[in-house]
Amino acid sequence: MSDSQVLTHVDPSGGVHMVDVSDKSASTRTAVAVGRVLIGEDAFTLVRENRVRKGDVLTVAQIAGILGAKQTSQLIPLCHDVSLKGVDVELTLNEEHFAVDIRAFAKSVGPTGVEMEALTAVSVAGLTIYDMCKSVTKSIEITGIHLVAKTGGQSGDYLRAE
Repeated sequence: MSDSQVLTHVDPSGGVHMVDVSDKSASTRTAVAVGRVLIGEDAFTLVRENRVRKGDVLTVAQIAGILGAKQTSQLIPLCHDVSLKGVDVELTLNEEHFAVDIRAFAKSVGPTGVEMEALTAVSVAGLTIYDMCKSVTKSIEITGIHLVAKTGGQSGDYLRAE
């Protein structure tokens, strides 16, 4: 097994620990994650027309995604507290699938990456859409959450092959 395949949060005796990143040099790091929330035709129409009873689904989900990224280290047990320099959450209506597509971008300058922050932003935005649309339908599916790209850090850049 190569060093890149070692589980860094597991110590030799099998216990868990938070990785020490104090010796890592700071660099600019970015990450992009995406996901989709399938909401069905009725909820999609209400979201598109901004007629959901709880309010503006897209704006609230966008704000929730940004807040989620900022709270990642409090939600993921061994995740470092990252000083985010920027977070952007975009929500796009996808009429073909009666869905909302979510894209999150996170950026920091520091010793560890921001993949978890981007993924958390997508997840929290998706959960917010679910919460705001659940009175219309319970057949909502949050799907396809994954990392699309990352830059910076010891492991280098990553771009998912589609």
